[in-house]
Amino acid sequence: MKELLGRIRMELKINVGNPKTGHTTPLTLAEPKPLFGLKMGSTFKGEMIDKTGYEFKIVGGSDNAGFPMRRDVEGAVRRKVLLAGGVGFRSKRKGMRSRRTVAGNTVGPNTAQLNVIIVKEGKQPLVEPPQEEAPAEQV
Repeated sequence: MKELLGRIRMELKINVGNPKTGHTTPLTLAEPKPLFGLKMGSTFKGEMIDKTGYEFKIVGGSDNAGFPMRRDVEGAVRRKVLLAGGVGFRSKRKGMRSRRTVAGNTVGPNTAQLNVIIVKEGKQPLVEPPQEEAPAEQV
């Protein structure tokens, strides 16, 4: 079993939203284990994802099957819940309720994507600007 877990490629995509500018920056985290156990609404230091000086707040995400995380579903599991509105449900008419599958509010090994916002900015930019190549010499 440990051999199988060692071969599974665990990668977490993080969408970092900046409330001041309104821009979103995508990041990819190769080793997401430091984030396991954090819940939606909790804040974490940027050092956990190699972004020194930053502080982030988890506001959403989805699991590896695409089901959205929902704040009122406890745990890092997938559940079928009866919904009347909110995340993971679009009503076709007024008063309609439906049972939908959603992911829990805790980051776990099945979490594929996280949406976070910047609470405190660091001194370094989140993503280094691309290096411009020198123009080729014309003969």
